[in-house]
Amino acid sequence: MKTNDVILQTATKVVFFIIFLFSIHIFFVGHYAPGGGFVGGLLTTGAIVLLLLAFDLKTIQQILPFNFTIVTAIGLVLALSTAGASIFFNVPFFTHAYDDFNLPLFGKTSLHTAMFFDSGVYLVVVGSAITIIQSIGGDD
Repeated sequence: MKTNDVILQTATKVVFFIIFLFSIHIFFVGHYAPGGGFVGGLLTTGAIVLLLLAFDLKTIQQILPFNFTIVTAIGLVLALSTAGASIFFNVPFFTHAYDDFNLPLFGKTSLHTAMFFDSGVYLVVVGSAITIIQSIGGDD
């Protein structure tokens, strides 16, 4: 079904980026405040669903030419390998490691292994939710 609502499509183009940037913010503050990979992934999924409501499925597949099944698989591998990497260092499973680095644009920044795990969770949430929504919406 192709919609022809110009107001909805125009507003969606702006609101999509606001929601997406907020999801990235929620992802990065997840170590110190509520948020993280799951909530950030849900917000990104909501932004993509908003695009699907304003435009049709084929248009969105042209805009976002990702195979979301592969995105899910990459997220699973990333999350499980982050959790399992602690075994190679002979520490308990899911042991958290962090250190402070001086990055060029960000200055002194603390990097955590939990961020890699959250990245995997983020990709799994976005990939699985969009795969389900595309499979349901693609039947018409």
